[in-house]
Amino acid sequence: MRAFDLNIEKILDNWEVCHAIREVIANALDEQAITGTKDIEIKKSSDGAWHVIDFGRGLNYHHLTQNENAEKLENEHLIGHFGVGLKDALATFHRHDVKVTITSKFGVITLDELNKEGFDDLVTLHAKIEDPLNPNMVGTDFKLVGCSDDDVFKARRFFLRFSDESFLENTPYGDVLKKRYPNYSSIYVNGVRVAEEENFLFSYNITKINSKLRKAMNRERSNVGRSAYTDSIKSILLSCRGSETISSMANDLGNYAQDSIHDELSWNDVQMHAAKEFAKLKPDICFVSQDDYAKTSLIDDIHNSGSTLILIPAKLARKMNELNCHVDESQRLPTAMEFLEEQSRNFMPKIVSIDELTEKERKVYDRTERILALIGGKPSNVDKILISETLYENSLSLQDTVGLWQPKEQRILIKRDQLATIHDYAGTLIHECIHAMYDLDDVNREFETQLTKTIGNIAEIVISKDEQATGHR
Repeated sequence: MRAFDLNIEKILDNWEVCHAIREVIANALDEQAITGTKDIEIKKSSDGAWHVIDFGRGLNYHHLTQNENAEKLENEHLIGHFGVGLKDALATFHRHDVKVTITSKFGVITLDELNKEGFDDLVTLHAKIEDPLNPNMVGTDFKLVGCSDDDVFKARRFFLRFSDESFLENTPYGDVLKKRYPNYSSIYVNGVRVAEEENFLFSYNITKINSKLRKAMNRERSNVGRSAYTDSIKSILLSCRGSETISSMANDLGNYAQDSIHDELSWNDVQMHAAKEFAKLKPDICFVSQDDYAKTSLIDDIHNSGSTLILIPAKLARKMNELNCHVDESQRLPTAMEFLEEQSRNFMPKIVSIDELTEKERKVYDRTERILALIGGKPSNVDKILISETLYENSLSLQDTVGLWQPKEQRILIKRDQLATIHDYAGTLIHECIHAMYDLDDVNREFETQLTKTIGNIAEIVISKDEQATGHR
């Protein structure tokens, strides 16, 4: 028999027996993965002892000296990386009076407290190494005497493969899992649970570990903070395309009004991704905000069109409408505003000829050139300015649409009732001209900026002419 001083300087006082068994199981699973051998076994023998058995290359005393395992560091899909978990586990077993026997073709290892070599007054934990019982043995048998069935049950629950979690979707960054328990979700890294979340929609298994998460993975592999794995979970969700995953995310968005939305769906980029993918899966939907929902006529029109309403946060609705301003028609998201825009695109105006105008209306219309002069003349891309008897109803604002820029036809349509006063006609005409001049839609900060500048320019022109006429400065 030879004695090997384990030189354990720091004992993890908060570790229980289940944490030590977890490390033994983790090492066995890593050995299985590296060697491609058959599944490990976790079983109880007739004498009441628990065994963790792998069928790899066999453990020997050299493994008790490593601080970092280069083989594991180079393989990002393994559970362990530090090579110190085994020594932590042995110290924990000894502290809790669990008897350990490690058997492989290299020998039999047990634990004992012995004098430190050269220092008879110091007693430390040693590994006692005896000759092998079977030099041809395959793998390693880790025998534990004195641990409870509950300890083993708790240890197994740390591992995804021994849990009852079911897979929803695999991505290059990890897996989305159905929650096993209603009150919390499990966060796994390469199949080992490192944290729990109380308000997550799914559980997750992170398989692509970024530097931030790797740095946060301590020796204990527990209580890893959310900030360490948030980016990884976002990457997983943003890679999801599966119908069950996306539908669950989209449906959860609708819970925001009851303040019961899960934490993942409060992330802006995840919200947008869920909406985009759900629109691909369900082309007959329409996303509406709480403000949209309050407009009865709009909601009735959407219902009558055969669309299913999906309630979303107002901030997300604004972002979707902004996106719609800058993408092709085929890529636009089905929002309430897009529904109205579609009505606009399909609208067939009833054009009124100049000869049909009343004398009062004609008097206002004849000032068109003078109004356009205030903004530098008619925009070059506007071919015609026409009067229409009606325009489509804008249910979103509970107001009739009074002006419309149609870029394909290169024309501006003004509703006939705007000719009632110069004020109404001039305001609507200039508004639509700015749409034409800058190719901007209403839901756009740039449009508001250009409108403000134009109003300022007009005011400057009018005031300047007035001062010239009156001789004032």
